[in-house]
Amino acid sequence: MKKIDKAMRILIAGFCINLCLGILYAWSIFNKALVTDHGWNAADASQPYAIATITFSIALLVAGILQDRMGPRTILMLGATLTGLGMMGSSFATTPAMLSMTFGVVAGAGIGFGYACLSPAAMKWFHSSKKGLVNGLIAAGFGLAAVYLAPLTSALITNYGIDQSFLILGIAVLVIAVPLAATITNPPADYVPQAPKVKAGKAPIAIKQNSDISWKVMLKTPQFYSLWIMYAFASATGLMIIGNITTIASVQANLPNAVYLASILAIFNSGGRIGAGILSDKIGGLRTLFIAFALQGINMALFATFKSEAALILGTAIAAVGYGTLLAVFPSITAEYYGLKNYGTNYGVLYTAWGIGGAIGAAVVGFSMTHGEGYTIAYTISAVMMAICVVLSLVTRPISEEKSLQLATA
Repeated sequence: MKKIDKAMRILIAGFCINLCLGILYAWSIFNKALVTDHGWNAADASQPYAIATITFSIALLVAGILQDRMGPRTILMLGATLTGLGMMGSSFATTPAMLSMTFGVVAGAGIGFGYACLSPAAMKWFHSSKKGLVNGLIAAGFGLAAVYLAPLTSALITNYGIDQSFLILGIAVLVIAVPLAATITNPPADYVPQAPKVKAGKAPIAIKQNSDISWKVMLKTPQFYSLWIMYAFASATGLMIIGNITTIASVQANLPNAVYLASILAIFNSGGRIGAGILSDKIGGLRTLFIAFALQGINMALFATFKSEAALILGTAIAAVGYGTLLAVFPSITAEYYGLKNYGTNYGVLYTAWGIGGAIGAAVVGFSMTHGEGYTIAYTISAVMMAICVVLSLVTRPISEEKSLQLATA
């Protein structure tokens, strides 16, 4: 088979693996069952998920370092295996502490290990002009998982109970994701991705070739800190809406059963990842971020006025697209600015902004609930954070080829 066929197989396998690793998005279904069926309180039922998100962020950084040195296949297979075993182990958990260990630590680490390896491997098989599309499709698999996993998990729990549901899903991850992970490899050292075809008479697409920069040198560039702040603030805003949308619908629009908003979030989140990836290939990552930040800022400034079902659906869709943009564009910018050789480590370091963003979002909601009525203060703070992101997206400049070469040889 031609190498381009191998590239497409890598992309499809990565998308499907993320559809499995996105089991994290089904936690709200488990959460509800733990409260109603097992009699756990809300705090205990949320604890495994909170620990899983923290573990996920840490594991992604560790896995990024390891896959840069060892290649993606071994680390990815380990991640898929840990995810499956963690889910299976969760079927035997009888206390919050046990479930926090099996799902929170074991499965959370597995998801982080798996997620870290897919984008860098896929990008190396495709031409640089397609990195946005590749990242968007890979990330979309993770986001789309909620669309099928939420109803599937709900049906499993209804028919088999929560313990057997953990077991069944864990086995499914092992059966599906591990074999797919075994197919993910880096291209040969002499591999040159096929350039996109252009119309007759037009010049080939010119791609800036930046040098490979280590994470230590990356931390010396002002662009990194600008990217980190944008990622953290924009993640905080998106995660704040994602984590509270059903409560917002109930309090703000008197829609107590607006569970469907979670599906809208998942669909537009994933669509945003693909659309933003394609757009960033055409107009550049920073310009794409500027558009997303501006829309999200306006959305947050108006969100308190969304008191009808139609308005909330529109606001939810915009928030989801804005958040999804981050997961497609920031990986592409990391590869563009700092190269692919150390991408796993470099993006792992940048991804710490996502974890901090989640904490900022939770703190903003807590402050809003304590010092105001509802989410109004949270929306205002989010709008201010997005305004800062807009400014940073305008003033941040890409690293030139000359500067990149200086940094790489420093």
